[in-house]
Amino acid sequence: MAALTHIPVLLAECLTGLKIKPEGIYLDGTFGRGGHSRAILEQLGPQGRLIGLDRDLTAVAVGQELAQSDARFTIVHTPFSRLRAVAAELGLLGQVDGILLDIGVSSPQLDDGARGFSFDKDGPLDMRMDQSAAKSAQQVIATYDEKQLAYIFKVYGEERFASKVARAIVKRREQTPFTSTKDLAAVIAGAIPGKPTPKHKATRCFQALRIEVNSELDELKQALQGALDVLAPGGRLCVISFHSLEDRIVKNFMRDQSTGTKIPSHIPLTAAQLDELRAQSATLDLVGGPHKASEAELEHNVRARSATLRVAQRLNYQPASPDESLMG
Repeated sequence: MAALTHIPVLLAECLTGLKIKPEGIYLDGTFGRGGHSRAILEQLGPQGRLIGLDRDLTAVAVGQELAQSDARFTIVHTPFSRLRAVAAELGLLGQVDGILLDIGVSSPQLDDGARGFSFDKDGPLDMRMDQSAAKSAQQVIATYDEKQLAYIFKVYGEERFASKVARAIVKRREQTPFTSTKDLAAVIAGAIPGKPTPKHKATRCFQALRIEVNSELDELKQALQGALDVLAPGGRLCVISFHSLEDRIVKNFMRDQSTGTKIPSHIPLTAAQLDELRAQSATLDLVGGPHKASEAELEHNVRARSATLRVAQRLNYQPASPDESLMG
């Protein structure tokens, strides 16, 4: 199976952030079509190793082709939330030199109308990143009540008119069920006041549906927490996000892990003692500020405009207990 055209976002910045060692062990938690993975492999030596994860069956098929041609690479069909479990199964807890997570929907997924991620191409209401998963966008639209729909549109899509949209969907489905992306997008757009804008009115609600179908924010939180046990001391964590909800989770996680334990103000400790305690409990060190795509990159890949890369480095490492290493 030939890899579909896909331009890896912030590629140079990711490679710099990972600080690749030729003999190192790396994990690409979002293999996609392998753009980042292939670039990492180019910098690895014969003893280097790269593990790719993806829950998209099409992406896994592309990864299997790469694994057949390069023995340093392994592909695993699993969501990146299980990266700790995968590392434990491979005996790599605390040994991985770098983890890359490119969060969100990929260009090939968006461009394939049959996957149902985009309102630009008519297709089924699917939106599953893992085609073997049970929950689809059609199921959400058909079974969630008005309050549930309004919640996901407001919280995951940050849509001002979430209640109006939810009400319109429920009213319409009582007459005719939704089956296509363009049909749903038209109803959403009709429920949102105001004139048409360059940004389609259904954009936020489609984002919210996709997040709900794939449990994306929970997956991200689990992956970030798992990365702490997977990274070796000095190992790098690089995360690319594409909207504020994701980036806020990444930013807050890295910040909290870099500041260490928060000591209550009433504890009688000197400033020096407080600093020492925080330093001992911190697990990550922030590496630079957030990175955005350059003008040169945007000329070739407009979808990179909303991408934000954050990088952190693992400090100390406490080996997991045997029981913990079996946890997913």
